Amino acid sequence: MTKRTGGRILVDQLKLQGCDRLFTVPGESFLAVLDALHDTPEIDTVVCRQEGGVSYMADADGKMTGRPGVAFVTRGPGATNATAGVHVAFQDSTPMILFIGDVARGDRDREGFQEVDFPAFFGPIAKWAARIEDARRIPEYIYRAYRVATAGRPGPVVLALPEDMLRDEVEAVDRPRVPPVAEEPDPGAVQAMFELLKEAASPIAIVGGADWSPRAAHHFANFAFRHGIPVAAAFRRQDAIDNKCGVYAGQLGYGPNPKLQQRIREADLILAVGARLGESTTDGYTLITPDHPGQTLVHVHPDPNELGHVYHADLPICSDMGEFAEMIDEWSDPDLVRFSCGETAHQEWLEWSEPKAREGVALDLGPCVAQMREKLPADTIICNGAGNFSGWWHRYWRYGCMPTQLAPTSGTMGYGLPAAVAGAIRFKDRPVVCVAGDGDFLMNGQEIATAVQYGADLLVIIVDNGFYGTIRMHQEREYPERISATQLHNPDFAALARAFGGTAEAVEKTEEFGPALDRVLGQKGVRLIHCKTDVEQITNATTISKLREKAKA
Repeated sequence: MTKRTGGRILVDQLKLQGCDRLFTVPGESFLAVLDALHDTPEIDTVVCRQEGGVSYMADADGKMTGRPGVAFVTRGPGATNATAGVHVAFQDSTPMILFIGDVARGDRDREGFQEVDFPAFFGPIAKWAARIEDARRIPEYIYRAYRVATAGRPGPVVLALPEDMLRDEVEAVDRPRVPPVAEEPDPGAVQAMFELLKEAASPIAIVGGADWSPRAAHHFANFAFRHGIPVAAAFRRQDAIDNKCGVYAGQLGYGPNPKLQQRIREADLILAVGARLGESTTDGYTLITPDHPGQTLVHVHPDPNELGHVYHADLPICSDMGEFAEMIDEWSDPDLVRFSCGETAHQEWLEWSEPKAREGVALDLGPCVAQMREKLPADTIICNGAGNFSGWWHRYWRYGCMPTQLAPTSGTMGYGLPAAVAGAIRFKDRPVVCVAGDGDFLMNGQEIATAVQYGADLLVIIVDNGFYGTIRMHQEREYPERISATQLHNPDFAALARAFGGTAEAVEKTEEFGPALDRVLGQKGVRLIHCKTDVEQITNATTISKLREKAKA
């Protein structure tokens, strides 16, 4: 062995674990890591403009690859800025590792410059949060971080790195790459599930979430289509199976198809595979109640701690998602009769997801999404943060094989653009679209600079109604006509994009959108369409006027 700095040892471990990209805003607290990266061309270092963008990009990269997205930030404000992405990774079950440059070991507990107790600070929103005190143990910590981030229910790990520890020159033994752990389902439990299917009259599956993968998507779609079982996607997991599958029934969450909701209420057997059945997916734990009387719940999840955590499962199955989906795809049971409800549910979704023009609306987003469907391929990656604007794409876009949707189930704003940058860098041969509201976009709009710096080829669509639309909607529901703290004064977003080095269009009418889309699709780099809409069209299903009428009734 030869002596290496802690920074060199850490970067060597990342390379050994297969890390090919990391996201950062540099800090003096981890200069030894930056120095080691200088001599490590195998790891692409993406420099961002704010630590929130760093952590969102790392989360998006973890979603796309199934391996931990890696982020480096500095102590104090750098770390606290990054908390949003850690929370997203926790609630979205995304593998991620956040490294934080920390104060020197001898200065701790003096409230030194930008000092924070990071294990205590991040403990509630991370799977594991720790501090590396000894450079010789860096390989041990990195190995464990990769294991924890990917095992069971994936999630974020946070490691604090004292700056003097990173400068120490020591001998350390490298660890090998963490092998994947894929727990097979118990065949007896799978047999029991098929026996329950034989007794069911109206089953439905809810899929997507922890440990979901293209392998799981492929095999589960085969299984569901062969047996005619409707498949609903959990909230913002709409690429869990290809939407062209003949039994895909649509998405749950905010603004789902009422017919799908009714189908779930009337189901006698629910197969929840990968999904936590969280608040958004279950409409506040009411669409399916934790005790679900009159319904049988088969809950399949990679983490035994999740099974029975909220929902009583009549048949809990702990398994890797890919292993489970492949086993049920290959399972042969000639006594199982094919259900007809799968195709019916798919037809209901097709009708629900086909936009119909609204009378008297200058810029109608439904037909705009339909035009995007015609002009962009099925492998387009749609990225968004939070806001009512996303409902048009959640309802009318048709998602292909994963990963084609990067959207936070935690409902965080500002996610779409950083995710799109990560997507465009990861998949240079696929179209990437960021859809953002006006309030949503400006929370991380500066990352356009990152996109331009790294030659990212992406399209940004800004839906600008001059309000924090979701909160305005709730205001009109609870306190009609009493507008407070929701109105926004916005810049010329098209001019802003041009200032960063992109190209841009502005549209105010539905008929202007198609030609503008054609023009930007004919170009490369960062392109932006500024859609100026009327806040009256508050969602894809209702208006401000209708909300007021209902509130006063």
